[in-house]
Order: sequence, then C-alpha cells, then structure tokens
Amino acid sequence: MGFLAVYFILSFLLLGIGLYPLLAELYPGIEPLASVNRLVVYWLGADLLARFFIQALPVIGIKSLLILPVPKRKVVHYLLLRSLFSFFNLFPLLVIVPFGIYGVMHGGYNPVRILAWGVCMMSLVVGVNYFNLLVKKRFAGKIRTFLPFIVVGVVLVVLEYLGILQLGIWTGALLDSLVAHPYLAVVSLCIPVFLYWWNYRELHHHFYLDASLESSKEQTRTSEMGWVRRFGDIAPFLQLDLKLIWRNKRPRSTVWLALLFVAYGLMIYPNPSNQDMPGWYVFVGVFISGVFMMNFGQFVPAWDSSYYSMMMAQNIPLKKYLSSKAALMTFSVVVLYLLSLPYVYFGWDILVLNTACALYNIGINIPVLLYTGGYNKKRIELDKSPFLNYQGTGAVQFIMILPLLILPVLIWYLCYKFISFDAASSVLALIGIAGIMARDGLMARIVSLYRKKKYVAINGFKERND
Repeated sequence: MGFLAVYFILSFLLLGIGLYPLLAELYPGIEPLASVNRLVVYWLGADLLARFFIQALPVIGIKSLLILPVPKRKVVHYLLLRSLFSFFNLFPLLVIVPFGIYGVMHGGYNPVRILAWGVCMMSLVVGVNYFNLLVKKRFAGKIRTFLPFIVVGVVLVVLEYLGILQLGIWTGALLDSLVAHPYLAVVSLCIPVFLYWWNYRELHHHFYLDASLESSKEQTRTSEMGWVRRFGDIAPFLQLDLKLIWRNKRPRSTVWLALLFVAYGLMIYPNPSNQDMPGWYVFVGVFISGVFMMNFGQFVPAWDSSYYSMMMAQNIPLKKYLSSKAALMTFSVVVLYLLSLPYVYFGWDILVLNTACALYNIGINIPVLLYTGGYNKKRIELDKSPFLNYQGTGAVQFIMILPLLILPVLIWYLCYKFISFDAASSVLALIGIAGIMARDGLMARIVSLYRKKKYVAINGFKERND
C-alpha cells in the first residue's frame, strides 16, 4: 500500500507539472486553461466512479459513544471532516497546484484568477467526495438499484460521442467565466457546503443502533431447484451452490457483474486503434466468457466457509464437491459465450477467437481456479456488500491472474506472430480441449491438494476478522 501511495503521488505530481505544456502541444489553438476546463467534467465523472468502487466510507463504533456525554453532532462532524483526509482529495491538489503555478509563471495568467480557479476545482473535488458518501450509503449494497445510474452514464457518453450533447464545452464555458470573474469562486463553495449539510442530516438522523433495522414484510423466496437432480451425483452440491448465489448478496453480485461485462466488447471491438493489438482481443475473449468463472471460482471453497468444517466432518466425497463447482463454472462459460455471439457483427475472426477462449476457459482456467482454491483460507461473509469488500482476498487471488489472463494472451500472440491467426486460435482451442479430456487426471491432483490443505482451510475459515 505504501508503494502504491508513493507511486500515485509521483504520477499525479508529474502530471500536474507537465500538464500545461502537454495541453499547449495537443491543442495549439486553445489556451491550456480553457482546455482543462473542458475536460473537468470527464475528470469528475471518472473520479466519482473510482471513489465509488475504491474509497471506503468513514466509519466509527457508536455503541460506546451512545452512553457517553458526547453530542451526536460532534461525532457526525468528526466523521465527515475525517473523510477529507483521503488520497482521493490529495491527488487533485498535486495536479491543480503545479498547473496553476506553471500557468502564472509561464502562461502569464493573473494570480488572483488562478487562485479563484483553484478554489473552484477543490470545491468540486470535495463536492464529489461528499456526493460519493451519499451514493455509496444508499446504493453500495444494492447493485440493481445502481444499474440505472450506469445506464444514464452510458447514455451521456454515447450522446457526447455522437456530438448531440457537449458537456465538456458547456462546463468549460462556465469555468472560463469564473476565471474572468474571480469573485464567482464563492458560488462554487456552495456545492460542498450543501452536500456536507445533506450528509450531516442523513448521519444524524440514523445515529442509533437500530436505525438500519426496518420492520418490513417480504415474501420469502424459496426454490428447491428440483431440476438440478438430473445432474446425478453432483446434484446436491450444485443445488447448494445455486441456492447460495440466489439468496446472498455477494455471490449474487457475481451474476449481475457477469451479465454487465458481456457488453465489455462494445468498448473494444469497434475501436480501430485496437486492430494493431490483436492480443488485446484474446484478453477480451477470455474475460467476457470467463468473468463469472473468475469472480466465483477465485473464492472456492471460501463461499462455504461458514459450514465448511461441518462438510469436512461428514462422508462427503471431495471429488463430487469440486466437480459441482467445475460444472457450475462450465455452465457459466457456455452461457456467456452464447451471449457474446452477436459480436460476430464485427467479424468472423472475433467469433473464432471467442470460441477458442471459451474452450481455454473450460479446459485450463477452471482447473487452475480450483487448484488455487486449495490455498484459500480466508472466511467470507455472504451477506456483506459486494462493493469495496476485500474479505476472503489474499495473495492467491493476485497470483492466479497470471495463468488466467496473461498466459493465454502470450500463447496466442506467439503463435500469431510466427505462424498465423488461424494457427494461433487453433492452438488455444486445442489446449482447452486437451484440458477437458484430461479433466479426470487434473481433478485427482486437485482433490489431493484439498485433502492436504483441509485443516489449514478449516482453521482459517474460523477467523471472523475482515
């Protein structure tokens, strides 16, 4: 974490120092400050998206405070002010301050106007900070309620791309007028003040232990999933996995994310610049058909951590247990591959490559995920929010990225470089088919590893620390 902090601090600082001459070179007919003003709206949108998925909400244990003579307003103010001391608020400063100094010294800008512009920029940054707190508090645990916001964002991007909506030009004009009239910077301060007040009211109103408890009547969703019984000996385990996904927040989110990322190809295939990097299409092909497989498979058997010790104490064949996981992931790869078939619109080569990637996922990546799962020993709480939840994440999850995504790209690209596209795709598909044919032998080795690591996993799953 310290290395990443230093890396990003230096990166943003270098960006702030070089931004003025860079914009002067990229947009020779426009003042660099005007260019920045046009790009601010996109920067704020990306900042909000990054904060939503990465920035943690400020939390504090209020149980002990409720019986002490500490005013609620002081605790709430403390929480909100503490959120300002975040790297997300520091990084913009590392860009704004060097850019402003460079503009005054080399661009001849009025220092008062640059100061007003800087105040406005930081007001927007702090406003995004407090707006993110509101959004995460309401939608972090409910991915379906957040989907409309994603749709609105995609629509705005499409309208901007088609030239129908020009948010950059409009916001740029507003910020240009602020530079021309520095006293308008006071108006920008109203944004973070209003959002701070809104957060304060929300937190102050829910400052009770039972504030989040609601006495609502819901119809219990029950499903025995009897149709699963046709899958033979693995049916009880497969039925258990499907119920686990259906009834719990975090595993259920893997399904929604998989369906959402099927559209990932729309950002890659139509872009002409990606045609010079064909290896990128392999990455996309593996990712589209394997996104559920990776999100679900990397936490096997941690999904069952709450009752794993009970399962291991019974006469449950490990091979059948793991085979059910493999069957579920195989089914997901097939479904996502079928949903990706319309990408044939961008060329038959895309269809051929996606087919090869799907076979590679089934034959190689699924056994790799099951094998690395033998080293999982961190507990997962199924009912916790899926966003910004690193519970169950360890070094294994990062190491497995290499064979899952990078290895197929390297194999395909080497064959493509020295032979041809068809040969490279055929090699990738044949490797996947070979893995499917060798599944029994691979499963025997995987089962052996799980037996060896059984007691390590049981002890690890007993730990309840996040």
